[in-house]
Amino acid sequence: MSDQLITADLVAVNAAVADKGEVIDLLAQRLAAAGRVTDAAAFAADVRAREAVTATGMPGAIGLPHAKSAAVLTPSLAVATVPAGVDFEGPDGPATLVFLIAAPAEGADEHLKILAKLARKLVSPTFTGAVRDAADAEQVAAVVTEAVS
Repeated sequence: MSDQLITADLVAVNAAVADKGEVIDLLAQRLAAAGRVTDAAAFAADVRAREAVTATGMPGAIGLPHAKSAAVLTPSLAVATVPAGVDFEGPDGPATLVFLIAAPAEGADEHLKILAKLARKLVSPTFTGAVRDAADAEQVAAVVTEAVS
């Protein structure tokens, strides 16, 4: 398991998903396959519970689901580009970029630090455009790593 926040195996480019539940499941499965989450279903349930409290749609057609969970082994970030968009109740419609933050339940507020760094970048059309225009998962991971490192 890498100690990087995001790696190419945590990225889904052009994900064909119908709703936010499917994109959360897809990214949770990637986190589990990479050994960052012990139980994809348990983590996804924690993310859904967090979503039920407050929607995580942001301006710029961005979804920013996140959760602290006992299933998370290491702070991680998984990303999906979703050309058709999924509803995260954002102010400008369906999210075409989804950034899923996974944080250990017992960790300090690591997810808040990740969220703060990422939020500063998400207001930049240059950053979001680079993620949307990335040709493949490796390029998405490189753009995001540079932004939040």
